[in-house]
Amino acid sequence: MNTVSRAASVVALSLSIFSSAGAMAQDAPHNPTTVKNIVLVHGAWVDGSGWKPVYDILTRDGFHVSVVQEPLTSLEDDVAATKRVLDLQPGPTILVGHSYGGSVITEAGVHSNVVGLVYVAAHAPNVGEDEAALGKGKPSYTSKQTGAVEKTDDGYTYLNPAVFPKDFAADLPLKQARFESRSQMLTAAKVFSAPLTAAAWTTKPSWGIVAADDKIISPDLERWYYARAHSHTTVIPGASHSVYESRPQQVAAVIEDAARHAIQ
Repeated sequence: MNTVSRAASVVALSLSIFSSAGAMAQDAPHNPTTVKNIVLVHGAWVDGSGWKPVYDILTRDGFHVSVVQEPLTSLEDDVAATKRVLDLQPGPTILVGHSYGGSVITEAGVHSNVVGLVYVAAHAPNVGEDEAALGKGKPSYTSKQTGAVEKTDDGYTYLNPAVFPKDFAADLPLKQARFESRSQMLTAAKVFSAPLTAAAWTTKPSWGIVAADDKIISPDLERWYYARAHSHTTVIPGASHSVYESRPQQVAAVIEDAARHAIQ
């Protein structure tokens, strides 16, 4: 092969590799039917920082991700905080909620930007229902423990730090779980008994993740919620309530599946 032919071959190979890399970089998030905006909503006793492992994966994959920081002072306030972030989204959005955040996205999900919902070890009540009453029908391991959930004189709750690591975060490193037990966001008790005024899952597609070893919400209750909502359901064996932190790849995969298929 002469010098000119070799040079031509190298250029052709380089262009081929560049084209392939470009195609990979423009994969799912750049598909015309893929939703590019993701909003993540945390649950009770924690804040939005726990979403960082999932955030890192989604942003790496080209999605535009926002994290809501709810005040946890009332369901109304938390829904308002979520809708405030939804107002900032530049188009169709997948709304994701963990734990009590599932109640928040159920109500806030009627927002016009929301085209799909993802429940991560989360509650999903219907209109007029509240998660406290539903939880009594399928009680969790934690709810059966005396003194597991503590309450302040002014009506705010927190999970006893002594039980937090094994109940909330059994599959996280113990050092991390202990830190989270001491950095809790105290949560108004009334958020758990506030009846919902809207249920977005009745009109929009949903995806649900069951944390199979969840002690905060009964996995059976999670399954029941998702079956009722006809959610695309994924069960993650061995996962604790902190599944969004301990199994970020699997959680992100479900969110990305929702982003690809919410608009058909």
